[in-house]
Amino acid sequence: MENINYKFEVFEGPLELLLTLVAKHKLNIDDIPIDLLCEQYMAYMNEAAMRNVDLACEFAYMASELMLIKSRMLLPRDPVKDEDPRKPLIDAMVEYQRAKLAASELSDLFAEYGSRMIKEQDDIAPDRTYVANHSADLLRAALVHVLTETRFSEKNMRSEFEGIVNAPRIPVETVMTNLIASLRTSELYLDSFFMQSESKQEIVAKFLSILELIKSHIVVVEESDDAADGITPVRCHARITLIGSDEDIKAAALDSYA
Repeated sequence: MENINYKFEVFEGPLELLLTLVAKHKLNIDDIPIDLLCEQYMAYMNEAAMRNVDLACEFAYMASELMLIKSRMLLPRDPVKDEDPRKPLIDAMVEYQRAKLAASELSDLFAEYGSRMIKEQDDIAPDRTYVANHSADLLRAALVHVLTETRFSEKNMRSEFEGIVNAPRIPVETVMTNLIASLRTSELYLDSFFMQSESKQEIVAKFLSILELIKSHIVVVEESDDAADGITPVRCHARITLIGSDEDIKAAALDSYA
């Protein structure tokens, strides 16, 4: 009959053997029964000796450490002042366990990325000799080409932007002139001034006109009770007052729209 061979597991070091024994017997690593662990460890050492397996001196050193911890556990000690004799061993086992997990993750990453090569980014200087004249027709042709490639026709794009392109243009200068003329004959308030607008474009033009006239010291907006922290709401009932002279109005018009 052939001899039956049993596989004798060889460990890289004593800490790996201790972790294997803890996992095998489902022990709590934070509260290791040192008697059982020492017994299992010595059984492995005896079996290794019977099979003529050469173990590193670290295994014999760990065996002596386990015996020392076991003897210290038998001595009386103060659980508050005295440190648990098992603590250095537990800390070493936990740290080794973390290292094993990290090595496993790094091994997977190395298997995936280890054969890849990284090329440094090339410094490409900008070409400042390019002086082509991009006319409006050329840009329009490029836009039509892009829209064609993206399945948007020029007709569809025209219809999308028709409201913006064909919106009525309201000159700010005209709004300023009409506002000054109104202030010469009657009182005007901020809320009614904006509420009489017929479109968003007119509201924007009126807003820019008010800002320009205030900056030029032609009109002032008197704050009402609705103002908070010096901020006047657009729709508040604040009076717009004309304070500039004819010379100021002419000078402001020349400076802004010359």
